[in-house]
Amino acid sequence: MKLKISLFFALFIGLAAPLFAQDKNVTLPPNWFNLDLLTSGYFGISTEKAYAELLKDKKPKQKIIVAVIDGGTDIKHEDLKDVLWTNTKEIPGNGIDDDGNGYIDDVHGWNFIGSNKGNLAYDNLELVRIKRKLEPKYKSTIPSTVLDSAEKVEFALYNKVRTDFGKKYDEASSAFPVYIAIKKVMDSVAFINKKQIASLEDIDKYKADDETEEYVKKIIRKGSKEDGSIEKFYKNIQKGYHELEVMLKYNLEMKYDERATLVGDDYSNSAQRNYGNNDVTGPNADHGTHVSGIIGANRNNALGIMGVANHVSIMTIRVVPEGDERDKDVANGIRYAVDNGARVINMSFGKAYKWDKKAVDEAVKYAESKGVLLVHAAGNDNSNNDIVDNFPNKYYDSPEAEAYAKAHQKPEKGLTIPKREDMMRQGMGMGPRRPDPFAKPAPLDSAKYNLPHASNWIEVGASSYKDDEDLKASFSNYGKYNVDVFAPGFMINSTVPGSKYDEYDGTSMAAPVVSGLAALLLSYHPELSPAQVREIIIKSVSKVNHKVKYKNEKDENVRVLFSEICVSGGIVNAYNALKLAESYELSK
Repeated sequence: MKLKISLFFALFIGLAAPLFAQDKNVTLPPNWFNLDLLTSGYFGISTEKAYAELLKDKKPKQKIIVAVIDGGTDIKHEDLKDVLWTNTKEIPGNGIDDDGNGYIDDVHGWNFIGSNKGNLAYDNLELVRIKRKLEPKYKSTIPSTVLDSAEKVEFALYNKVRTDFGKKYDEASSAFPVYIAIKKVMDSVAFINKKQIASLEDIDKYKADDETEEYVKKIIRKGSKEDGSIEKFYKNIQKGYHELEVMLKYNLEMKYDERATLVGDDYSNSAQRNYGNNDVTGPNADHGTHVSGIIGANRNNALGIMGVANHVSIMTIRVVPEGDERDKDVANGIRYAVDNGARVINMSFGKAYKWDKKAVDEAVKYAESKGVLLVHAAGNDNSNNDIVDNFPNKYYDSPEAEAYAKAHQKPEKGLTIPKREDMMRQGMGMGPRRPDPFAKPAPLDSAKYNLPHASNWIEVGASSYKDDEDLKASFSNYGKYNVDVFAPGFMINSTVPGSKYDEYDGTSMAAPVVSGLAALLLSYHPELSPAQVREIIIKSVSKVNHKVKYKNEKDENVRVLFSEICVSGGIVNAYNALKLAESYELSK
């Protein structure tokens, strides 16, 4: 789970640096991600062009099941109810495992984070779970404590999660009062004027009690302008308030752990498969419902939006709470999808730490052996995935990876003898030598990207709507070697619970665009293997031949070619992909 809270926190402390480089004060076509750049001016994936020109007189050969492993889906949504996967071997509501697969009444999928006692809505971040596990052993460890090689690795991990915990707690606890102050003013003004949401005129007329409230009024005016309206700004404030409250109350709370009570599995047993319940909607289905709509919202009902794929069944698998997903559940979610006929699995989630990667690796290999494609969101921290860990990923914890890590591990920090010239500089009161501002960064060792990995995996970054230097969504992770493609993930309109629709941002929205494209390809070319689908999607991108800007890992503003931030150097394109798939079929 990732927070996007920096905009308002930055505004509050006087740093007028927006979170998005892209302009949000704009009205986009609700289906812009399916449009064609040349004919519409919006950098979509040319889905509508493909349907109109390439698929007009063709019928799909196979309905493709796409599993959405997420936080739950509203299966009653008007734009999704007709495209749901249904387990025809199961008799709904009879309390019997009719098909003998170990899951009772799994009509539309399965929920691995619930039981007959209810559903797990919240969970810790993985770093908190690791900290809780290691703290009793290493809390009192000092540099002189004798540790064996395995303990040294554990101790280094403990120090890392402890440091990251402190940073995240400080950020959340500092930002939360800002959201409280903004929300308080907006709610008070709305109450005074007997409205659900105050207008900007109401805010201007409101007499602030003190300097803080006066500054909050400025934030509201600025934020409303940047978001396009005060209604959108208030919605973002509500969302940020909720996320920060959850972060402090559950995600970072060391004493919170309801897994045993609400799920009741043997968490230490990675081989355990049969636990959970059949409530695939769960307590918060916003994210999963939005993802599902992008993939396959009904294109023929004249309602809402049009998903990418037109001959698809959405299988819902719930493993993601408000917090970090657990590796055991992810592995079981993948296996359930494979065993029940999914050809594509969408995974719009991620985290910075692993717990039981072996279990996930084995599930990924199982999917690979059964011809199932995995599509994963790259993450929303504007991080370089070539450098920063993002789990799950395509790399296996293999003997080769272990040997590589051992050969390239950083030496332990000990006593460093300063260079003679540095000692002389200090003696003359000159201070330490400054780093060379023109020095080139050390090149990445690309050998590690050839370590054993899955061939059925696509990693997806998020792009924006305009073909200019801001094409890379400012929040999107990137990676020349580890992010395969980019796809629309900014101001994406899709389904949300209650038969409603809303705009979300994130690589979580970009990944289902690619999953939908993969399903579209497979529905007309079902003979394609996952490796071929991956190859077609990467080779058929709309190449971006100009530079894009972003902040790198040193927080420097840089401009680079698009090929420097992803493998393909472009944005996925349905029209090009379908044409290329035809050539694969003709070459048989």
